[in-house]
Amino acid sequence: MGAQVTRCGQVKAFGDAPELFPKQGRRVVALSLAVSLISSMALAQSARSSSIKSDTPDATVKPKLPKKKGRPPNSGKAAEIGSGSVPGRSALAQAPALPHASRADIAAGKPQDEASKFARFNKLRERGLEINIPGPADTVDQDKGGFRSALADLGIGYVAWTQNSYVQNVLPNAARSTIANQLYNGQNPTFNSVNYVMVTYDLTRYGIPDGQIIAGMEQQSWTWQPGGPDRLGINTLAYYQTFFDRALELKVGYLRNSHEFAGTLVGGNAGASVFGPSSNVLYQGGMSSNATPTPAINLRYNFDSQLYTKLSVQRSISPDGVATEVNQNPAGLNWTTPNTGILTLDETGYQTKAAPGVLDTWLRAGIGYNTAHYTNLAFPKQPRGDENNFYYVAADRQLWQVAPQGAASRGIYGGFSVMGAPPDQNKVAQYYEARLYAKGLFDSRPSDQISVVATDTVWSNSAVQNALAAKNLVHNDSKAISGTYTAHLAPGVYLNLGLTYINNPTTITYTPQIGHALNFSASTSIFF
Repeated sequence: MGAQVTRCGQVKAFGDAPELFPKQGRRVVALSLAVSLISSMALAQSARSSSIKSDTPDATVKPKLPKKKGRPPNSGKAAEIGSGSVPGRSALAQAPALPHASRADIAAGKPQDEASKFARFNKLRERGLEINIPGPADTVDQDKGGFRSALADLGIGYVAWTQNSYVQNVLPNAARSTIANQLYNGQNPTFNSVNYVMVTYDLTRYGIPDGQIIAGMEQQSWTWQPGGPDRLGINTLAYYQTFFDRALELKVGYLRNSHEFAGTLVGGNAGASVFGPSSNVLYQGGMSSNATPTPAINLRYNFDSQLYTKLSVQRSISPDGVATEVNQNPAGLNWTTPNTGILTLDETGYQTKAAPGVLDTWLRAGIGYNTAHYTNLAFPKQPRGDENNFYYVAADRQLWQVAPQGAASRGIYGGFSVMGAPPDQNKVAQYYEARLYAKGLFDSRPSDQISVVATDTVWSNSAVQNALAAKNLVHNDSKAISGTYTAHLAPGVYLNLGLTYINNPTTITYTPQIGHALNFSASTSIFF
C-alpha cells in the first residue's frame, strides 16, 4: 500500500490495510504509569515549594559550547517572529533558559515583568525538536486566570492545539466517486481534524541538566479513512536531558522522529505549511510520525553552536506504510508490529540563526538503514525479507532580511530537498523539492508566511513495470506546485489557504479522468 504524508505528519494514503486489534491491557498500564509518574512528581514538588517563593525562576543553565571566532555575539540567540522562536532548531534554542524579557516581547510592547513570565514558561516547552511549536505567548489562553503560572510553579508546562483542514479538487472533471472508492486526498471534498495535547515536567529542579519528561496524546479523524485513519493514542512519551554543558542531548522513549529529523515543514512552524505534497521517502523507510510514535533513543552531539550530528535507533513503523501501522497499533504503545525492524538514522547539519547582519542558514543530510521485512517489488510473490534504506539532503537559506535590527528572522528564504530510496523496496524512488517562502514580508503582517513549493515524486521502475503488466495506465512520476498563505490572525490562531496543482495525483496507476487535480485547501490551527 502506498501512502503520502503531509507536512505535519498526517497521511494522504492510497488503498486500505487490514485492521488488527492490539492488546488493550498494555495500553492501559503504560498510560497509567505515565500519568502516575507525572502526578507523583508534581505532588512532591508542591510540597517542596511550600518553603520557597512560587514565582522564583529556575536557575539559568547557559550553554558553554565553543564559539567560532568572529561570530556576532547575538547570533547564538533565538530570533523571534511574534512570540515564536526560530523554526527548525534544536529545542535548546526553542526553549532558552532566559529569565529576562525577549526582544520580540519588548518590541511588542509587553511589560518586562510580563515578558519575563513568558520567558519562564518557555523553559517548559518540549525540547529536542527541529520544528517550532508556538510558545505560550502565542496561544489563545496565554496565562488567563493564572492557570499556566500555577502549573509552572509545579514544574509543569503544556501546549494543546487543534488543526482542522478541508481539501477539494476544484477542477470540473475531477471524477467524483463515493468516499469508499476515493483514490486521493481531495478527489471528493475531504475533511480531517487532528487534536493534540502535550505536557512536560521540569527535572532541572532536581539537578538534572535541562531534564524533562514529555507526555503527549493525539486524536485524529478523517472523512476519507486511507488519509488517516482515525485514531486516539499517544504521540510521545519521552525523557530528555543534556550532558557536558549541552554538548550532548539525549531523548528516549516513544518518539515522533518526523519532528526531530529532516526539517520537512516549510519555514519550520507547526502552525503553517500544512498543505501541499511532501515526500513519502522518510515514512516508507520507517520513520515515526505524530500518528505513529515508536520506541527510540536519539542522541545529538553539538560540535559547537552551529555544527551537529544526530543519531537515532528507532523501532521502524510498518513497511506497509503509515496507515497500516495506525491500524495495527492505534494507541501507539505496542512495542512492535508485524514485519517491523530497527531503523538506524543519522543526520549531520550546519545551522546559523538569524541575527542583525547574519542570515539564517540550515544545511542537513541524513541516511537511514532499516532491518524491517519488505516485499521486493521486482519479485512481489516471493516471501518478505528485504531490508531498506534511504537518504536525504536539504538546505534552507535566508536571502534577505526585512527588519534586521528588529526581528531578524523576517525575510525571504529559499531551499531545496533531494531524497532517494531503492526502487526494489519502495514505491517512491526519488523526490525533489524546491521552495521559496517569506516570513513577515509586510510590516503590517509581521508573522504571516507565504510559500511557493514545486515537487517531483518519481515512482519505482519495478512498481511501474508491475502495473504495466497488469494492463493499467501508468505514469512515472507526479509533479506538483503549491502556493500557501498563512495568516496569523491572533495569538494562537492561524489560517492557512492553499492551492495545489498536481499532475497525476494517484500512485502510479490512473485513468484519463483523474490525471490532474487542482486542490483548494483551507485549514485552521489554534493553539492553547
